[in-house]
Amino acid sequence: MKRSPQSVLLVLSGTGLLHISLFTDLYLRYVKDWMRPMLIASGVLLLLLGAADAWSHRKQASSRDEADHRVREDYEEHDSHCNDHSGVPRTAWLLLLPALSMLFYAPPALGAYTASRQASKPVVQQDVFEPLPALSPLPLTLGDFTSRVRQDPEQTLKGRSIQMTGFATPVERGEGWDLTRLLVSCCSADAQAVKVRIHGIKAPPADTWVTVVGTWHAEGTLGTSSAAVALDARAVNKVDRPSNGYMDALPLPLSSY
Repeated sequence: MKRSPQSVLLVLSGTGLLHISLFTDLYLRYVKDWMRPMLIASGVLLLLLGAADAWSHRKQASSRDEADHRVREDYEEHDSHCNDHSGVPRTAWLLLLPALSMLFYAPPALGAYTASRQASKPVVQQDVFEPLPALSPLPLTLGDFTSRVRQDPEQTLKGRSIQMTGFATPVERGEGWDLTRLLVSCCSADAQAVKVRIHGIKAPPADTWVTVVGTWHAEGTLGTSSAAVALDARAVNKVDRPSNGYMDALPLPLSSY
């Protein structure tokens, strides 16, 4: 790869990073929000490296024009020989497509396709549960619902109207569909799914973000590992995808939609 195309590639990559992290919130489709400063710093660094490389290439070209013809020929022959052995590998051009996609068509966030190929994240052992507020419907995260259904000996969810938000994931086996959240520790590569099976209402299209209201699906013994992590839904309302969808957050009140 010659230095001029290399400079273009560095500048495009840096501009793409700055576009998704500095001027939009598209970066949240791929990484956690705390990584934004590092993405911005990386974008600036790539721009500086591209500018420095372009300036160096221009300076070398100017020096060649001022040199003796024979000396210039010898230099170019030697430079060409060096490039053949120490140039950037052609595989570096594979960075071009991601750089352009960040500028013109950012890939969508992970969703039902990824979640349908994962088992639900294992329940973390919990011995103490805080009292629940006297709200109806009761807003819960999917993780909190899962923990209380299978570990709360007081069975505090029995008969309660529950409200949760996530995206729809079709299921290949069994009845119903999954209300899903994808959680990430660092980036989308380490995403884990949290799922609650929904019964009673037809599944929305895959990846549709919804708020579901219903009661625990009575299967197994509530408060034990035999309890079904499922809900008998009586209402499903379409909502906008949160700006940071890789969190198991509480739903907004239905009156807000």
